[in-house]
Amino acid sequence: MSTRQLSRLFREQTGASPAGFVEAVRLEAARILLEAGASVTGAAARSGLGSDESLRRAFARHFGVTPSAYAARFRSTGPGAGSLLSSRS
Repeated sequence: MSTRQLSRLFREQTGASPAGFVEAVRLEAARILLEAGASVTGAAARSGLGSDESLRRAFARHFGVTPSAYAARFRSTGPGAGSLLSSRS
């Protein structure tokens, strides 16, 4: 089977090119790492995207928000962050 044939069949089955599929898997891994509190640089390295700049471009294109803005949502809503219970004595 030729590379072109394999790529065409892969796209028919998944709706994405092989490279696009791999990028989506890596972005999902980075998203999970960011939610767990990883730094942008750490998430980029551990998800296989290489640099934080590569992650920033791909993440913004895929999710519509930068990785640091995405991660900030979870830091500000973590346990005790701004909760009513933490402000009570």
